[in-house]
Amino acid sequence: MVNITHKSNTLRQAIATAVVAVSSEATIAAIKNNQVPKGNVFEMSKTAGLFAAKRTSDMIPDCHPLPIEYTHISFEVKDLEIHIFVEVHTIYKTGVEVEAMHAASVVALTLYDMLKPIDKGIEIHNIRLVEKKGGKTDYKEAAEGLTAAVIVCSDSIFAGKKEDKAGKAIITHLERYAIPATYTIIADEIADIQSNIKKAVDAGTSLVLITGGTGLSPRDVTPEAVRPLLDREIDGIAETLRNYGQDRTPYAMLSRSVAGTIGNTLVIALPGSTKGASESMDALFPAVLHIFKVLKGGRHE
Repeated sequence: MVNITHKSNTLRQAIATAVVAVSSEATIAAIKNNQVPKGNVFEMSKTAGLFAAKRTSDMIPDCHPLPIEYTHISFEVKDLEIHIFVEVHTIYKTGVEVEAMHAASVVALTLYDMLKPIDKGIEIHNIRLVEKKGGKTDYKEAAEGLTAAVIVCSDSIFAGKKEDKAGKAIITHLERYAIPATYTIIADEIADIQSNIKKAVDAGTSLVLITGGTGLSPRDVTPEAVRPLLDREIDGIAETLRNYGQDRTPYAMLSRSVAGTIGNTLVIALPGSTKGASESMDALFPAVLHIFKVLKGGRHE
């Protein structure tokens, strides 16, 4: 199966539909009057659909087992067609569109099985996804016009004793959203950190990402450098980084990452390890880009 461990849980919703076409008005009348020999067509097929939604991963090899937290199945009769609608919700790392379509398919097959003794001309068609919500695609904000500054804080990298990988990993993530970035390596000095942040802000940079210096060693001073410059601290960003990291390593609780705004510039201090920096970008993007809409007076939607 596809690796989804880097993803975060969000509310995922999907609606799927299928159509069962019968060949005579008599079949529709038998359904409405509950005169089908095999029993109540709608109740039986709805039950089958509920089972199908929950067991999709048993049938479709690449589907991940996930908690189905809501399923609603409804029917609409139009002339000689029975339209099936299946809505599925979960709070998980991946979507439920296949679960909804699988359930719609099984509902349709159950209708076929129950009706075939009285109608030999039944057809199933138009099984499709009507709507899906949730996941990164819903939160992907337009990054057009945004710029970034990536600042690597490390005594050893600045001295040429170690190669930077964390800063380059951050730039790779930014490239996915076509956000151009400047790249600077500095020592772990409060004055140098503040100077480079101010330079980026004065240049009108949208996003300043600092990697390194958020731990507890004597030379880790990035939070002390960043916090006094902030107009408004955004606790939720740092909380999200630690919560995301804690699911992957017990040491994430030791991170002192901090985030906030200076004017219209968003400043975020990320961990200095390559893995920590990369995972932090996974945790924040693209949802964090919504802040630039808010800073311009936009609303949360």
